[in-house]
Amino acid sequence: MGVRLTVLVGLVSLLYGALVFKLYDVQVQNGEAYKAQAFSQHVLAGLLDPVRGNIYFTDRSGNSIPAAISKEYPTIYVNPKEVGDDKPRVVEILNALGVIEEDEIEFILAKKNDLYESIVKRATDEQVSMVTESNIKAVDVDYKRSRLYPLATIASHILGFVSADEDVGGAYGIESEYQDRLRGQTGVSSGDKVVSRAETGKDLDLTIDLNIQREAEKILGNLVEKYKAEQGLVIVQNPKTGAILTMAATPNFDPNTYNEFSISTFLNPNVESVYEPGSIFKMITMASALDAGKITPETTYNDTGSLVLNGKTIRNWDLKAHGVMTMTQVIEKSLNTGAAFAERALGPEDFYDYLVKFGLKDKTGIDLPGEVVGSLRPLEVDKRDVNFATASFGQGISVTPIGLLRAMSAIANHGVMMKPYLNAEKDPEEVGRIISEDASRKTVGMMVNAVNIAQIAKIQNYNVAGKTGTAQIPARGGYTDDVINTYVGFAPAYNPKFIILIRMDKPAGAPLAGLTVVPAFRDLAQFILNYYNVPPDNL
Repeated sequence: MGVRLTVLVGLVSLLYGALVFKLYDVQVQNGEAYKAQAFSQHVLAGLLDPVRGNIYFTDRSGNSIPAAISKEYPTIYVNPKEVGDDKPRVVEILNALGVIEEDEIEFILAKKNDLYESIVKRATDEQVSMVTESNIKAVDVDYKRSRLYPLATIASHILGFVSADEDVGGAYGIESEYQDRLRGQTGVSSGDKVVSRAETGKDLDLTIDLNIQREAEKILGNLVEKYKAEQGLVIVQNPKTGAILTMAATPNFDPNTYNEFSISTFLNPNVESVYEPGSIFKMITMASALDAGKITPETTYNDTGSLVLNGKTIRNWDLKAHGVMTMTQVIEKSLNTGAAFAERALGPEDFYDYLVKFGLKDKTGIDLPGEVVGSLRPLEVDKRDVNFATASFGQGISVTPIGLLRAMSAIANHGVMMKPYLNAEKDPEEVGRIISEDASRKTVGMMVNAVNIAQIAKIQNYNVAGKTGTAQIPARGGYTDDVINTYVGFAPAYNPKFIILIRMDKPAGAPLAGLTVVPAFRDLAQFILNYYNVPPDNL
């Protein structure tokens, strides 16, 4: 009896010890492996990865047009745990897929407790056929969602892309700015249980009108190619609301194959670059002096062709003297001495205060990442009269394209500045009144006159307001022979449906803006007027 009891106790002890060892093996020694195994199963079942929200553009009818969507693609994967004696055939098929090196294959297959290792994320039909026909248990095809940009390069700087690195997620553009909203919530697992399933990301509608975007990109591309320019950009905005209808830059990229492009291409020069704007700035100077009551459109001065301040000589772009000129004629002929006259009538302190009021020291707050801001620093650290005079015609200070557009939109919108935005769900946001309605109307009238005299931007039966800028590119100690051509215009002038900024950097031969960006503006403006069926205002 004693012997049998001893044997029985011994057996129970052995069984209990084996159980304890098994628990130790599962929970301690191989706990992480089993957790990884369970996690892989949950991922494979689609329980933990959220479906990313879609991004949509629109058109004049309010239709939603997919610009970035999540699409199911065949994914080829290997299950290292199932390889076993099939390893030679597994290595052979993975080699045949032609996407990873043999030493990497060996590293993957060494993960004996792993159930899922992705090999090809967007498999071709040929690769899928190779796997299915091989009938190897450890290599199979799954269907996983990935980002697709059906418009390819269209609006790539707006959209950005989704990085292959899951920790990065959205990179650049809207994909980055609205990452948390688009991505959704990742599911949570504990051991072999799913605590909470993934939550789908929210869709996002943008203010971008695809048809205007396409036309703008076509016109911009042709312009840059014709003049062999280094770069070009264009923004179209509704000045009454701040809604961005188009934003483009060239060179651009295809977010579907972003890894084939240089990182510098991903930066959006519309919000991430600064430059000296040139003569467009004369409109901000005139609007400020008009608002302060220091000039009228009929105020005259005697243009001798040059102006000497602090030992520096300021000359007109054409190096000519024009005699007695009105402020309206100053804009018509784009006279540097006339802009300096208006600035001096206003006074340097008030001039600077108006530039601040026009938002030129602040970011616009547009819902895009990486926005920078221009600089008024030369007027802050060196308060000589000559610096304020040159700033009056856009030299020595700097702006961003979106910042310049916001300021000019305030002039177009009867003196009221609106915050630019891309998310169509947002309500228009008023920044504030910058100049009086009367000053705005007078400034617009001067711009309309300039268009009518020059004729290049004129569109039959419409009042068009616009101003050119041909700015030399600064270098240490002076300026280069290269130029940046800019045009800002809007129509119908006194009740605008849109405002356009179009810019081209370093066109070959440094031609004037009137020969390059102005005809491009006219073509795009005519398209938009026709597209929106805007009634004529100048019959």
